[in-house]
Amino acid sequence: MADISSSLSMPFIQPSQAQKHVTHNEALRILDVVTQLGVAADDQTTPPTSPTDGTRYIIDAGGINEWANHEGEVALFENGAWRFFVPRAGWRAYVINRDALVVYDGAEWIDLDSPELEEIETFGLGMNTLPGTPFSAKLNAALWTALYRADGGTGSLLKTLNKETSADDSGFVFQQGFQTRALFGLFGSDNLRVATTSDGTNFLDALIADNATGIVDQPRLPRFKGVTNFDNFCPAGTWTKIAINDLEYNEQAVFDAATNQFIVPVDGTYQLGALLTFKADSSSAARMGAQLLIDGVTPITGSQVENTAAHFDGRTTISIQTLAALSAGSTVELHGIMRSQPGYFMADRTDFWGFKVG
Repeated sequence: MADISSSLSMPFIQPSQAQKHVTHNEALRILDVVTQLGVAADDQTTPPTSPTDGTRYIIDAGGINEWANHEGEVALFENGAWRFFVPRAGWRAYVINRDALVVYDGAEWIDLDSPELEEIETFGLGMNTLPGTPFSAKLNAALWTALYRADGGTGSLLKTLNKETSADDSGFVFQQGFQTRALFGLFGSDNLRVATTSDGTNFLDALIADNATGIVDQPRLPRFKGVTNFDNFCPAGTWTKIAINDLEYNEQAVFDAATNQFIVPVDGTYQLGALLTFKADSSSAARMGAQLLIDGVTPITGSQVENTAAHFDGRTTISIQTLAALSAGSTVELHGIMRSQPGYFMADRTDFWGFKVG
């Protein structure tokens, strides 16, 4: 049977040992010294002249008098004499005079904020580090706060993410179950980018801010503009759907030229507009009107317009501009009417457009 413990070198009570209380008390004394270790100082080489019983020190290099040849050891003043304890790797101590926490690395005592810890290769907080992420943390909340001026700081807080070249990435990756759902930062260029993905592979850019101009683009913004490339005939007194069959642009294919309808992709507020140009049939006495219909039935408030003044072939126009709260899957159509006489809505000068604004 060993005489002492492997970690703290506490003496064991041996079989048939006399005065067992002496050995037991010695083990308790060692525990009392090194458990919850707090030392008065760790930067002294000379024993204090009038030490208080029970005071502990970590002896600095170059100890003299009673502390000679005990560098790095824990010194305890007890019953009028100094006792010394040799530390082992992993021992930690709170240094009262410096308000610092130190750890023994097997060779020396180092501050937990010392340069020796500035180049550690991995750090895990609440978890082991993951491959490719030398700093990993598993927690429910985190707080970063500026160092206030009263505490010697500037009152500001800046967090910098730096990359090597324009083609590299610098930013935040948001995941669910360790599968990427969104990106925010400089990814593949120096333009600020917000992108989403449903599968972690195919990304859709929601916002791109050009780093040279500051102009923000919304590549996925639902929007369209189209014109009719033929004269749309409209009988007198009959509301007629205008055929918009030549699209100048159609983001996300929100306009269906086969049905002449804007198909609402997502719930939201949309700005819609149209311009209609008169073309006479047999008489210029026809008078134009127009409206936008939801699902081919319900007029959008503020979209009904009419021109009752004299009309001139190829010159008289009416326009619509309105906002509408629309639901995903609804459709919007442009309808026109000719009062009194039939007429045409002129090719290449009659259009319909819209985009999401909120």
